[in-house]
Amino acid sequence: MHTSGAGSGRSRRGGSPLLAAALTATAACTAGDRDADPGPTTAPAARTHLLSALDTMERHALVRDEVDWPKLRRDALGRAEGASGPADTHEAIERALRDLGDGHSAFLTPEEAARAEHEAPDDQVLPQVQRLPKGLGHLTLPSIRSDTAARPYLRAARAAVREVERAGACGWVVDLRTNTGGDMWTPLASAGPLLGDGEVGAFVEADGTRTPWTTESGTPRRYADRWGPGEPLAHPMPPVAVLTGPRTASAGEAVAIAFRGRPDTRTFGEPTFGVPTANAPYSLSDGALVVLTTARETDRTGRVHHGPPRPDVEVAWVRGSDRVLTAAAAWLAAHDRCRTS
Repeated sequence: MHTSGAGSGRSRRGGSPLLAAALTATAACTAGDRDADPGPTTAPAARTHLLSALDTMERHALVRDEVDWPKLRRDALGRAEGASGPADTHEAIERALRDLGDGHSAFLTPEEAARAEHEAPDDQVLPQVQRLPKGLGHLTLPSIRSDTAARPYLRAARAAVREVERAGACGWVVDLRTNTGGDMWTPLASAGPLLGDGEVGAFVEADGTRTPWTTESGTPRRYADRWGPGEPLAHPMPPVAVLTGPRTASAGEAVAIAFRGRPDTRTFGEPTFGVPTANAPYSLSDGALVVLTTARETDRTGRVHHGPPRPDVEVAWVRGSDRVLTAAAAWLAAHDRCRTS
């Protein structure tokens, strides 16, 4: 199961929240005879635990064909020498994930995984919609931890978009500058009426396997039964300006990518953080999680994104003046749909 990433902002390590629904994924790999003896002082349970994690990485990592696995295994086994149980291997597993070099994989201890699964959404920042001059709407989609907190987020976004659209909005700003990661599907559904239906992107694994992102009636297909359809716009497919910046990461980047190739769409701001990749969680025997980067992301044109997607119009952020929003609003106001509205 792909998620949009475990990380958020510039800290993408163990304490970051995960999609709670993904916590049921398991690591089924077992150690092979090819592994070197980690040393006489390493307990068998610790050795088995570490090798299970390493086998999971070698089998599923996006960069698996680029890694020197014998060296990575030797290094990890050496760091775990003397381990008496699974907990003593956690540091070696976390270091091995960093050594993959994909910039997005992470490790959660059993305690961190449990907190992520049961984390309350009380402090969730909800989407905001503002009416701008000249008949424009401004939808801000902050990060959301997981789809378990989707209902209030989605309800707030859909109600606000409906209100502003009924007031005659001719064009929209979709602001992703504070979306630092977590779940991608709830923001996609929140922007669904603006995004349009069809295949809007895909995960692409190392072997070329594609998993499309498909929306129907404004909702990602996989959530159609749970969330229901979005309300169609009275004036469908308006022009959209997407705002990104260096804090737009992981799931935020996926939402930005979903708008790439959409007609009458332009991106403004600064390049994103630079992890347009998908993660999948694999649980270990002690409840710890290997959160492994397993796929790249492609937009609807088929372009696979490597590194930070750059905006069509680069505008640097300046304290005290939102030049990015100003530039986006000026482009929308000059669009035919708004000049004649």
